[in-house]
Amino acid sequence: MYQNLNKNAAKIADKKFGQNFLKDSSVVVKIVEAIPNDGLPLVEIGPGLGDLTRQLLKVGQVRAYEVDKRLCEYLQNEFKEPLESGDLELVCKDILEHSGSLQDGEYSLVANLPYYIATTIILNGLRDTNCKRLLVMVQKEVAEKFAAPVKSKNFGSLAVLSQSIADVKILFEVPKEAFVPPPKVTSAILYIEKRDSLKDKDFEDFLRIATKQPRKTLYKNLSTFYDKKLLETVYEQLDIKSNARAHELELSKYHQLYAKLK
Repeated sequence: MYQNLNKNAAKIADKKFGQNFLKDSSVVVKIVEAIPNDGLPLVEIGPGLGDLTRQLLKVGQVRAYEVDKRLCEYLQNEFKEPLESGDLELVCKDILEHSGSLQDGEYSLVANLPYYIATTIILNGLRDTNCKRLLVMVQKEVAEKFAAPVKSKNFGSLAVLSQSIADVKILFEVPKEAFVPPPKVTSAILYIEKRDSLKDKDFEDFLRIATKQPRKTLYKNLSTFYDKKLLETVYEQLDIKSNARAHELELSKYHQLYAKLK
């Protein structure tokens, strides 16, 4: 059963879980080489057939979350020794139903994230005070939204949130051909080294309002929630142009604007 599972990865991939198994070992090696050598335990989400897991175990202790019961059975058989020694802990549950931190102490999140939950997982990692860094493979488009520079078309709420508390960069792209089955889009390795954690839910809500319709001006977006006279006063105080769009505002200006409107 287990040999067939590995050989027939394309057939057993479940669309419901967004499963695309990484087959290119060189990509796995590059991911592992990018992990800082500081001894932090590792958390992996969606280990799949365990190709990345196997390499992560060479770096440190791993806690892996897997939602697919078939794959959990496979992993339990494939990784008997590290499971028995305690080097690997396999948590068979839906990560979206998990509350609290993914690890009792500080950890690094290293994973090939399913595309449909990637943004949610990254934001949760940014909120989790135990999570010190994220090294994750995601859809290239998602990675660009987190790593976007000011005034680029992708600079929005995700870039502001992540770059306010972390150093964010894209390490390299991963082609479709590196997966079985191949996804419809190019992937990228996103690296986020945290300086702090997201703690202000109101700031997150403010950014959603500010960037809700990127084609409209920032003022137009904010005026759906804030008093227009207040906005005009604050705009003048902060020297913000009335026709400025969300992607044109510098990081510091967002924090100043939020503080004034709060």
